[in-house]
Amino acid sequence: MNRNLKLYLQLLWQSVLFWTIVMGLYSIFRYYGLDEEIGFTVIEEYSGHQGTLRALIGFTSIGALIGLLYATIDFVFDKYNSGRLSLVYDLTIRTFLYFATTIAVFTLIMELFSEIYGINLNTDRGWWKENKSFWATILYIVMVSFVFSFIKIATEKFGKGVFLKMLMGKYKNPQEEKRIFMFLDLKDSTTIAENLGHFKYSQFIQDCFYDLNEVVPKYDAEIYQYVGDEAVLSWPYRKGLAHNNCVDLFFAFQQKKQSKSQYYLDKYGIVPEFKAGLHGGVLMVTEVGVIKKEIAYHGDVINTSARIQAECNKHHVRLLISEKLLKDLKISTHLSSKFLGSVLLKGKQEKVNIHTIDKV
Repeated sequence: MNRNLKLYLQLLWQSVLFWTIVMGLYSIFRYYGLDEEIGFTVIEEYSGHQGTLRALIGFTSIGALIGLLYATIDFVFDKYNSGRLSLVYDLTIRTFLYFATTIAVFTLIMELFSEIYGINLNTDRGWWKENKSFWATILYIVMVSFVFSFIKIATEKFGKGVFLKMLMGKYKNPQEEKRIFMFLDLKDSTTIAENLGHFKYSQFIQDCFYDLNEVVPKYDAEIYQYVGDEAVLSWPYRKGLAHNNCVDLFFAFQQKKQSKSQYYLDKYGIVPEFKAGLHGGVLMVTEVGVIKKEIAYHGDVINTSARIQAECNKHHVRLLISEKLLKDLKISTHLSSKFLGSVLLKGKQEKVNIHTIDKV
């Protein structure tokens, strides 16, 4: 519940700030200085500096309320829909809710301003149908929504903070960063694929990653890439260590799948099990590609994480972590670690100490 509240509050302040600013700007574009232009007739309520100030207060209030309600709609959809609706239905329902919300917010603010300033604004039922100013505002909101959606999609694609850094050109040249990586792989994937067939197996993987995506934001993780039935997750080093995010995510994902075990058994006849390898350290990050741009990570951390995960089958455990990363973690009382020995990972000259972590 606390993590859900944290996600909602984060989405809320971003949405309220964004819409407050863009609606404030709209009031300036729409009303500032119009009474000084030759050929324009402006109603008294919106003329002069006082009128402009009223418009600014009104539209920023509208923006704040729209931001609050839009964020709530998005949060509820993202939490309970989980991508189950097709994109067309999702967009249709959200658009209807956005539109109804916008009308309600405009009506409320107009009624308040009519009372406070004694302005005669029409708020009768259906007022918005013939109101040209309202439809001009709706067009502006639609255009700005595309910008907001683009920023949101780009942020989800590249990770929080990474998109802004890309715009600033930070990754044009390789940069050094300290990160934690988790390689998360489906156990017995070959056998499952043979039993289910390629179509149903693809649905199976899709369901698994839907569940993973519900868990990922709660633990401040970034999904670096999907490779077949494997997902590669990443954290900035401090975020991964905070509250044991890099470890607790794995067990939260396990719990999520167990809570849906009956669903998986009914549909596929098997409950998915995943294994994971964790390691962290310094590596290089850079922007690659021209036609299709990607953020790529290069360094020993990536290779070691993948090879630690490959040791899970050999040791018959679900989660392995390097000793180096384990020492930086503060393991919670509900978790226990066990040293499994030193292994010479493929391609490395020095042995790596590995541990397994499990719930007490």
